[in-house]
Amino acid sequence: MKITVLGSGTSHGVPMIGCRCAVCLSTDPRDTRTRPSVLIDLPAVPGGPAGDAFRLLVDTSTDFRQQALRERLDRIDAVFYTHAHADHIFGFDELRRFNHLTKQPLSAYGDAEAIAAIRRTFAYAYDPAAPKGGGVPDVRLWHVAGPFAMHGHDIVPVTVLHGTTRVLGLRIGGFAYLTDCNAIPASSMALLEGLDVLVLDALRRRPHPTHFCVDGALEVVRRLQPRRTFFTHIAHDLGHAETCASLPEGVSLAYDGLVIECR
Repeated sequence: MKITVLGSGTSHGVPMIGCRCAVCLSTDPRDTRTRPSVLIDLPAVPGGPAGDAFRLLVDTSTDFRQQALRERLDRIDAVFYTHAHADHIFGFDELRRFNHLTKQPLSAYGDAEAIAAIRRTFAYAYDPAAPKGGGVPDVRLWHVAGPFAMHGHDIVPVTVLHGTTRVLGLRIGGFAYLTDCNAIPASSMALLEGLDVLVLDALRRRPHPTHFCVDGALEVVRRLQPRRTFFTHIAHDLGHAETCASLPEGVSLAYDGLVIECR
């Protein structure tokens, strides 16, 4: 399995508009962070569907067009939505280009709240009375109520808390992605044992009411003991090189364009 970090930044992105801090002015490309998203290439499995790797996009971030161009994406096979906050869904309209390229509809998965919010926010794509002159995304929405199979792989939704908002992380094999969270229920911790790679929210060092800070994220790492951990949804408070130098072995900040191989 191959995971590409499309975006590793917080909702403002880094650099932030109008900010002159050291990270926002940094020349290190790893300090330039678009809004959070990952692309997961699921390999074919014995007895499963034949063909190329299945490309699962997690969230359509505000910067999805820029990310797709940077990574030269020409195919998306499905989308998994963690939740319906703006920085995770506002690239939705860019999916219509992938409809054009593949001549196929896309399936998108999320919990009931996220699916309902996407239907409301992008009503032009779902309201039969809405004008369709410019073309609209052909995205079929599916409510996730538990684990499901995709391309021969088990997709396990993992419920986490983003303040009082329920967010879906996911686990596939030895990989888990948990964005936008500051608490993980005990029932979800049980789903995260024995990980090879964990990608986890770690906004900044100072506490935040809806995101893990670095110390909180490190406590999750100590409990779960994944082989490798990458922090994401990173604000401009954390410079890449300096922060990585301070983190324990096996833990580092993610960055845009990072490619992770996972068993």
